[in-house]
Formats: sequence, C-alpha cells, structure tokens
Amino acid sequence: MSDECYEVYAIRYGHHVRRAADNFIGGDPHDIEMPLDYFVWVIMNDARTIVVDTGFNEGSAAARGRQLLHPVAEGLHALGITPGSVEDVVITHLHYDHAGNLPLFDRARYHLQEQEMAFATGRCMCHAMMRHGYDPDDVVQMVRYVFDERVRFHAGTREIAPGVEVYHIGGHTRGLQSVRVRTRRGWVVLASDASHLYAHMEQDRAFTTLDNLADMLDGYDTLRALASSPQHVVPGHDPMVMRRYPAARPGLEDWIVRLDTDPVI
Repeated sequence: MSDECYEVYAIRYGHHVRRAADNFIGGDPHDIEMPLDYFVWVIMNDARTIVVDTGFNEGSAAARGRQLLHPVAEGLHALGITPGSVEDVVITHLHYDHAGNLPLFDRARYHLQEQEMAFATGRCMCHAMMRHGYDPDDVVQMVRYVFDERVRFHAGTREIAPGVEVYHIGGHTRGLQSVRVRTRRGWVVLASDASHLYAHMEQDRAFTTLDNLADMLDGYDTLRALASSPQHVVPGHDPMVMRRYPAARPGLEDWIVRLDTDPVI
C-alpha cells in the first residue's frame, strides 16, 4: 500500500443565508440563521493535483438566489493551479453547486459514480422535487464528456490515485460519493453532501434534500469508519469549516483553508 500523502484545501466560493428549520427534516425549534457555505476542494502533492467538485457560476447564483463570493477559477489560481492543467476531477454528485463550471477543466477526466449518471438522466428526473438540485445544462455537458471518453465511472469504492479513494454513500442523491485522502494527520474524509453540516452527522439528523433517508443516516457511520476520527470528517456546506481550520496562507482568511493540518478549534 502506498504511503503517499497530500495537502487538502477547501475553497469557499459561495454563501446562502437561510434559517435553521430549512436545514433539517422535521424543522428545528431554534429560530436562528443557519447559513450554508459552498466549497470546492483541492487535493495536491508534488506528483498530482485532484479537484473535487467544480461549484456553480454567476448565472446559477443569480437564478437560485445564491451569493457568489469568488469565481471558482480565482480560488484555484490563488493556490497556483491553472484549471486547464488539472487532469482529474472528482464529481461527488451532479447537483448544480457541485457540477457547474465543467468547461473550466478542458483536459480533465471526470470521476463519477455510475448510479449518479443513471439517476440524473433517468425517470426520477420526471419529478420536480427530485430534479430541483440539477441543472440540465450541467448534466448534458457530462453526457457529452462521456461520448468524448472523459468520464471514469465507478461503482462503489475506487482508488483514484495512491492515497485518494472514493466511496459511494448515496442518501442525498442516488450516486453521491465521498472522498477519503491520506494526509500527514491521518485519513481526512471530504463528506460533500453526505453531511451538509457538522450538526447532521453529530446529531444523527438529515438535510431536507434527499433520495433515501435510510442511506443518508447509514452514511454517517460510513464516514466515521473511513476517517481517522470524527474530527477528520469535513462536511460539505458548514461555515464552521472556515473557523476550524487555518488559512492556506496569510491573506486567504475566510476564503481558503487547509484541511490536512490540525483544526485550530
């Protein structure tokens, strides 16, 4: 087994103000703001750079009432990454906030669970509630990449590169996958939307957008088993990520943090 390790970064590119009750099935008795942040993630070492998810663009932000804080390309450039040089992009699922901006990566292979493509192009999309999180242009673009031989489909668990693995979780969408990365502090798990907020996994509660509730709740156990500790699991949309981890470097506070270091709180 390879002992290859990586640096891991979370790039905060968007924000959405919402109430706590909107984030949990069954609501929440606390009438407080509980916003969501939007991230893409970077896994890198001297040998390779892997991007996890591609975010949304200005058009999607305007259409869905989200705030675009920094275009995704700006965050990548801040880390010294040219999008056109990236060869591997993991798409955790095909929702608009995880699979927009696909043309930025004009050399990339896209890693996707086979079930996610079937879900996003199949009969479930006949229902407005199920297709709400998908942008048809993003899905069509991914279909084009299939025909261009730029998609690597996975069915369950797969090693993308030494020390980088994807795991099918499901729950939120049919083909949702999380990413496990070997780092100097142990195995870090990028949960993506397998746990939107720390509170979802810690309190065994569920986000309001889902395909299968049981799979979502079972997924928390999977995340815990994959990570070196519960503190090594990074949720997909929690603003606390920006406060728990140090900035990638001075000047990037509240924008880009480093996840392969110990949390600061």
